[in-house]
Amino acid sequence: MNILFLDSPAFAKQDMIEAFRVCGITCSLFFHKAYNERHDTDYALAFDDAVSKDAYAFVFSFNYYPILSNCCKKHGLPYVSYVYDSPLVSLYSCTLINPCNYVFLFDKTTYHFFKNAGIQTVYYLPLAANASRLQSLKALPEISRRLSCDVSFVGALYNEDHNLFERLKGLSDYTRGYLDAIMLAQQKIYGRFFLEELLHPSVIEDLQRSVPYSPMSDGTEPPAYVYANYFLARKVTSNERISLLRQISDRFPLYLYSHNPSPLIPNARFMGTADYYEQMPLVFRHSKINLNISLKSIYSGIPLRCMDIMGSGAFLLSNYQADFFDDFVPEEDFVYYESEEDCLHKINYYLTHEAERLQIASNAGGKIKDRHTFVHRVKTMLSVIG
Repeated sequence: MNILFLDSPAFAKQDMIEAFRVCGITCSLFFHKAYNERHDTDYALAFDDAVSKDAYAFVFSFNYYPILSNCCKKHGLPYVSYVYDSPLVSLYSCTLINPCNYVFLFDKTTYHFFKNAGIQTVYYLPLAANASRLQSLKALPEISRRLSCDVSFVGALYNEDHNLFERLKGLSDYTRGYLDAIMLAQQKIYGRFFLEELLHPSVIEDLQRSVPYSPMSDGTEPPAYVYANYFLARKVTSNERISLLRQISDRFPLYLYSHNPSPLIPNARFMGTADYYEQMPLVFRHSKINLNISLKSIYSGIPLRCMDIMGSGAFLLSNYQADFFDDFVPEEDFVYYESEEDCLHKINYYLTHEAERLQIASNAGGKIKDRHTFVHRVKTMLSVIG
């Protein structure tokens, strides 16, 4: 079986290609620079040319691209999309209802939102990990010594100068104070995202005056969705990560793998970025405790970082995410915290209870390998497509 695989930037792309190969599927890569556009003549012509050269069972992409859906609809080809980002404004495209679509969403709350709205082309499918690759990667002794640590965090701090929240200039004192209050409340709450519903019309009007937003040409997304998920949620996540990492680094040795260090976390050891394929699995396996602090706009889903940590056979300490409980057992496969104080307590506990920590990490690695690899996910997709 041959498929056309969109060669867009995506974590785990090579893992997915390998999973297709294991399932007897050959991937032909397709790329065009306008993959993010909603309409582009050159893109459509390039796609026409690509599908004229072979017979493809379906087209696949990580994340959902409306322009690709329309091209597949034109040619009568099934379009399989595996979404690992949240938020993803392209899901609010009118093209989502195209009958060619099979859109697999990793976040169950997002899935229910679209399914309950009558969208028949969406399916729930958690993310996965290539456990064999993650667990087989070896490090030279000097690399092992450099990476070995008590606690590590791999991820963005969302503290770039150009972040969207900092572009909100000229807001009224009322709006600024209101946003500060609801963001502080959201920072302390896990398992419930409420920023969007709290953006009442007068606040949205003020936000529109500062940074106007209109839906995409084929979009149905309300401005409140964009402001809540792209402007506010990232700022809340930045505040949360910096606050929690500062407290952790004040008490425990912490290695931070990120693009931009923060002067607000002076005691963390800044390690730069970690390459997804070559270095990140080694970071996970050489860290006694691997932290996950989810982006607030991931409502309930298990982030890819978590699947990779568990798939590496490493210990995961995560904030509460409801989807974990469908497939994993807390304090057996992973550990979750409910507050900053709880996080600090559990770091201290598991650093001093090595046997429990190692057993949890081993359980996670085995469960991912047995049930949650990309091969498992490809088989699920194939069963849905029929």
